[in-house]
Amino acid sequence: MKLRSCIQKGFYDFIKNENADIYCVQETKMKEGQEDISIDGYDLYMNSADKAGYSGTAVYTKIKPLNVTYGIDIDEHDHEGRVITLEFEKFYLVCCYTPNSKRELERLDYRMKWEDDFRNYLKTLDKKKGVVLCGDLNVAHKEIDLKNPSSNHHNAGFTDEERNKMTELLDAGFIDSYRYFYPDKTDVYSWWSYMFHAREKNAGWRIDYFIVSNKLEKEMKDADILCDTLGSDHCPALLNIF
Repeated sequence: MKLRSCIQKGFYDFIKNENADIYCVQETKMKEGQEDISIDGYDLYMNSADKAGYSGTAVYTKIKPLNVTYGIDIDEHDHEGRVITLEFEKFYLVCCYTPNSKRELERLDYRMKWEDDFRNYLKTLDKKKGVVLCGDLNVAHKEIDLKNPSSNHHNAGFTDEERNKMTELLDAGFIDSYRYFYPDKTDVYSWWSYMFHAREKNAGWRIDYFIVSNKLEKEMKDADILCDTLGSDHCPALLNIF
């Protein structure tokens, strides 16, 4: 989403108006300390990629975490700023920006390795306390989750391999919170290409998720995707929990 660009397009106003306890941001494309992006009332945690202007995650939180860690403790995966984990009293919050398999699926093999290692990381956390995963997970899980499934079947984000890994994650004890509340709702997406007037046509993909441990099922109150919120090629996903 490129955080600095979003700031110029009303990001701070969105934060103020929504007044959420926690915001997770993916693809910040900036280094910590590059400029002041602090917000009054929130602590800011950032994980930046080694490569300038690439990837990166950030979390703004009103609630002081017990502990914060960066990455998943696997060197192969921990140079792109893709994961921040905040431990709270009742749960772990994991902010994640999943690697894109890229055009021609040149990074699909790496993506499969990432998926297995990241799932194991989440399962390890879940043994201690419930997990709330928020992120751009770069996959539309089911045909209902994108406008044109037939023409995208072999494209990054909708390959059988990527979709199967999402199924494996859910089968490991996790819930797609939006589909939990709205299993059959159509034409709801969180990302649109900048090309071909995709957003005006609502030709989008739902690739941004809150994934929640089964053990926290009864704590979920609602989930939403704020499709009308502009400022990026993505729109925010929302989870009301606890």
